[in-house]
Formats: sequence, C-alpha cells, structure tokens
Amino acid sequence: MIKTVLFDVDGVLLSEERYFDMSALAVWEVLISNKYLGLKPEEFKTKLTDEEIEEIRAEIFVNDSVLEFMKARGLNANWDMIYLALAYQLIHILDQVKEELSEEINKWLTNEIDRNVLIEIGEALAGKQLTFDFPKFLKDFQDAEPSKQGLLDHLDLLAKDKLGVETKMFSKVDQLWFTCEHCSQEWYVGDEHIVASTGKPSVQTGKAGFMSDEKVLADREAIADMFDTLTKNGVRIGIGTGRPELETIEPFKILNWLKHFDVNYIVTADDVLKAEKSHPEGPSLSKPHPFTYIMALSGKTKTVDECLSEKLPIENGEETLIVGDSLADLLAAKEMGCRIAAVLTGLSGQDARGKFEEHNADYILDGVLEVEKLVLSLVK
Repeated sequence: MIKTVLFDVDGVLLSEERYFDMSALAVWEVLISNKYLGLKPEEFKTKLTDEEIEEIRAEIFVNDSVLEFMKARGLNANWDMIYLALAYQLIHILDQVKEELSEEINKWLTNEIDRNVLIEIGEALAGKQLTFDFPKFLKDFQDAEPSKQGLLDHLDLLAKDKLGVETKMFSKVDQLWFTCEHCSQEWYVGDEHIVASTGKPSVQTGKAGFMSDEKVLADREAIADMFDTLTKNGVRIGIGTGRPELETIEPFKILNWLKHFDVNYIVTADDVLKAEKSHPEGPSLSKPHPFTYIMALSGKTKTVDECLSEKLPIENGEETLIVGDSLADLLAAKEMGCRIAAVLTGLSGQDARGKFEEHNADYILDGVLEVEKLVLSLVK
C-alpha cells in the first residue's frame, strides 16, 4: 500500500532543458565575459535567441554527453555541474601557459578563486592564443570515482598531474563554486529575482531569466488533476528536489500547482545547503544521499540530526513511492527501502530504461501521469 508519493521536479514534472541551458550559459559567461575571465569578451551578450543558446550548449556540454556523463556518476545539482565543467576548463587553459606563468598558477590554485582572481587570471592571459577543449573532459574524467566528491577530488588530481600544483582547492565548495552559482542564478531567475535568490545584485544585468518560462513535461492541468486525485484518495504528496526554494515555489505558483501541497512536504536545495552548513565536516547531502527524501517524508518535523541518524532502511519504507528520473533518485530510494518509479522523461529519455532495469527500479514509467494509475492500484 502506498501512503506517500514524493516527486522529484526536474525531468519528472518540469523539463530540465532550461536548467541545462542556464548551466551552459554560465560556463560560457565565466569563460568569455570581461566580468570574469574575459577570454572572448567581444562574443558575449545577455540577449540570445534559442538557436544561439542551443549552439552554446552543444559546444559546452558536447551535445549533452558531458551532462549525461556527470548525471550517470551521481552528480545531480546543476551548480555542481557548472562548477565541474568550468573548473576543468580553467585547468585546461592554465595548462597551455604553465611554463610561462608557473608561479602565478601556483598562487592562484592554492588560494580561493573569487571573481576578482578570475579577472586577474584573465588579464594575465590577455593576448595569448588559447583554446578550449570541452570534449577532453570525458577522457580526463574516465577514471574519476563515480560520486560528487569523487569528481571534485579528481579536479585536484588533474591540477597536480597537468600543472604540478598540490592543491585541495577544487575539491571543496569555495569562492569559485559560489561565483559559478551566482552567475547561473542570474540566467535562471533574471534581474528581477536575483537578490531574492542570492542576496546579491546581478554582476551582469540584462537577463530576463528562464524561471517564468518553464517547460512542463505533461499537460499542466492533467498534472494538477493527478495531484488532486492522489490527495483525495488519502495519499500524501511531497517534493524532493535539487532546485532552490524560489525556483520550486514560484513556478508551482505560476502553474497553479502549489495549492495541492503542504509546503512542509516540499524539500529543496536550500534545505540541503542549510543542513550541510550545520554539519561542515559531514558528507554531501545532495542526492543520492537520502537526506532530501527523508526530510520530505517527515514533513520537516524532524531535525537535521534526526534525519541524518535515521535508521535505514526506514520502517514501512514500502509505503512510500519516490518518483524520479535519475540514478541518484533510485539510489536514495533503495537506501531508504522505499519504492522507486523511474520516469523516462529526463535527459537520457528512453535510453535510461536499461540503466533503471540494471539497478532494479520497482517501476519504469514513460511519464509522470502514469503515477496516478500505478498508485491507485497500490492503495487498494
């Protein structure tokens, strides 16, 4: 019997396309805009056509193969994807000038890199013939441990291997990560919401934001009807997402979905970041860590410590269905002892079926609307 359904958002209810567009644009901006590295400032602009965005994303993420590579290795947050892609390109660029700028590189990579340091690096690189190599990411990360921390640690290994610099800077969340985060948020929420999102104004204004232009993965009214049907049949519904709160709540308001939820059962990246800050020596709590879904299942009645000390698998775990599109969702559900309905509307589409079968997903669905029929058959 199913008593609770916890939905992921991206790749399940809303398309990930805008987030991936935002991610590519953030990497592109930090590399070429004179507000950051400034390697090709003449090519930068804030107003782009869909065709231009598509071209940039195809280049940065190598026709999405880099995104698929990251997600398959447990990286679920777009901010981490942006940081990983950008930091790797920075190492690749510095590799081209390591003989000439060895002392400077050692200084840059053994201290935190904020936006001012990026500008300093850009000035030192001005006029030099440098090339990006986005496909090389796939080769250089083949041997990385398939986890978020494993991928970040691999950046430090590459810095040692390629640049001869012993550093632990890349493997932790520092100023470079936060610089990437803020840039990406500008693209996603736009000038209007950037202060509410980050507490800081735009570094580069002129961005309308993708948040008000979400792409829904099924008819919005049909999804609303599904939420209504589930709750009327006594099923608690909740959300466990890697999105920040603003980017979850605002689109749900626009789509008229929020009224179907008790907001205490909506857990977002903000909750995860707050928990991580309270346990700075602990592991990453992003999916596939089950923290997001444990807190959502409790309706935020449990403290962070109680969520982290939850005995797994949880009692009566089979009464909870997690609906997700990624291996991270599946692994979290399995660790909790919950059922997992894997939907084939994420980045990999139908190609993800084999991966879900390999990891013994309880149910594999073509789309989120199939959840209603599945759950109703299990609540009786």
